[in-house]
Amino acid sequence: MRAIRLHELGPAENLVLDELPDLEPGAGQVRIAVAAAGVHLLDTTLRRGEPGPIPAPALPTIPGREVAGVVDRVGPGVHEGWVGRRVVAHLGPVPGGYAEQAVCDVDLVYEVPASISLPDAIAAVGTGRTALGVVELEPPTADDVVLVPSAAGGLGWLLAQSALEAGAQVVVAARGAERVAKLADLGAHLVVDYGEPDWQRQVRASYDGPDGVTLVYDGVGGAVGRTALELLRPGGRLVMFGYSAGSPTQLTTSDLVERGISAGWSLGPRMAALPGGIPGLAFRAIERVAAGRWRPLVTSYPLAEAARAHADLEGRRALGKVVLEPAMNPVGTVGPDRQTVLQETP
Repeated sequence: MRAIRLHELGPAENLVLDELPDLEPGAGQVRIAVAAAGVHLLDTTLRRGEPGPIPAPALPTIPGREVAGVVDRVGPGVHEGWVGRRVVAHLGPVPGGYAEQAVCDVDLVYEVPASISLPDAIAAVGTGRTALGVVELEPPTADDVVLVPSAAGGLGWLLAQSALEAGAQVVVAARGAERVAKLADLGAHLVVDYGEPDWQRQVRASYDGPDGVTLVYDGVGGAVGRTALELLRPGGRLVMFGYSAGSPTQLTTSDLVERGISAGWSLGPRMAALPGGIPGLAFRAIERVAAGRWRPLVTSYPLAEAARAHADLEGRRALGKVVLEPAMNPVGTVGPDRQTVLQETP
C-alpha cells in the first residue's frame, strides 16, 4: 500500500509518500480500503513537534486519525457481513489515516448512508461531531445575533448553518478574498473579511447596541477573537472551541463582571458528558448530513499531495474540511460544496 509517512519532525515537506506492506486486521478489527482521509490542524502541530493535547508519536509515523472507505477484510471475531460496507472511523490516539489502508477496532466504525459521499462523512466525523457538541452546549436561537469568525473552515461552516437553521441573524467572517467570496454560499445576513482593519465597524453598522451580537462561536482566538468578544453586547455569550491564531481569546475581569459576558471552553469533559459522549455526537453528526441539515464544505487533495494540503491548511488557504483521497479508491458522489485541488493520475 502507499502511505504518507513522517520520518523527521519539521516542515510540511517532510511528509513523504512511501510504499509499505499491506495491513492485516487483528482480533476485533476491520481493514478499510481508504477513499478519504481527514487532515486536522492538530496533524500540523504534531508534524512540527510542538506541544499539544496529544503526545508526539514515535517516528516514522503515518499521520491522520480520520478515515472513510470500504471494509475489505475483517479480523478474528468480526462478522464477515462488514466486508463491502461503506464506513467512516476516527482511529483514536493511534494515527495511520494518510494511507490506502487503515485498520481499527470495529467498535470505532460508523456505517455511512448511501446518500453521503465519503469525503462528507469525514467532515461529519472529523469536524461535525465537534460542531454539534458546540451547538448542543450553547444552542443558537431565533433571538440571537450569531458571529462565526472562522466560517470558511470546516467547523465554522457547519456552525453557521446551525445558527441559520435556528432562525438567528448570522454574521460570518473569514480572511482573504477567495474565502470571503465562498461565504456568500451560506446565505448569512452579513459577510465580512476579518483581515480588513475596519471589520469591527462593518459589523457594528448592522448590529450594535441593544441589537448587537449575542453569541460568538470562536475558533480563532488571538486578536480576531478579542475583536469578536468586543462586539458582544452586554450579557452575550462567548463559546471557544479552538485558537487557530495560536493563542486563546483573552478575557478581562471587566468582560465578565461589568459587561456580564459568559464565556466557556466547549471541548474536553463538557462535550464528552453530552448524551452518548463523543461517539454519540459523531453518530448524530452523520445523521444531520444524511438529512440534508448540514452541507459540509470539503477541499480534496490526492494522497501524494499531503505536504501541499498541510501547507495550505497552515496558510489558511484551504476551504472547509481538508481531505486526502487515494486516487485508486472510489469516493462516492461529489456535492456542490466539494473543492478539488488537484486530480492525481494513476
